[in-house]
Amino acid sequence: MSLPPELSAAKLRPHWFVCAATLLSLVGYNLVCHLWGGELQLEWDEQQRVLIRSILYGVAIVLFPFVNLLRHILLRLNQTMPGAKTASQRYLLTIIVTQSLIEPVGLFGLTMFLLGDGFNTLYIFSTMHLLGIFLHKPKLSEYLAIESALSNENS
Repeated sequence: MSLPPELSAAKLRPHWFVCAATLLSLVGYNLVCHLWGGELQLEWDEQQRVLIRSILYGVAIVLFPFVNLLRHILLRLNQTMPGAKTASQRYLLTIIVTQSLIEPVGLFGLTMFLLGDGFNTLYIFSTMHLLGIFLHKPKLSEYLAIESALSNENS
């Protein structure tokens, strides 16, 4: 027996707080760069920055499908693993893990900006980070699937 959607959505409030915290950190990075960027930049050699930027782009591109696969695995484990944790607790862990793994993408932009790159690189990584936050946001259907699987297991 599942809860009405409005009650289930209320159970996802902590999950949305995790996403909001991730979004606030992204906004914070960008504000720091806009307000104090000139004072914080190190002005590394262009060739060094190009190499580091290329590596970070590659890591970010690989990170997206990896996190998506990990999320899929975690969702299935949430439905099948025995234990006393509730559906909400299990799904919260999934959201925390996926949002935490997407967080470095925003930090890549901050790092490159601090090393001397311009706002363009910061915006590209920030947009990728924002996309990751959106792709891995809490979804009521996933939560209800976990709740349903756990209730079927217990009955």
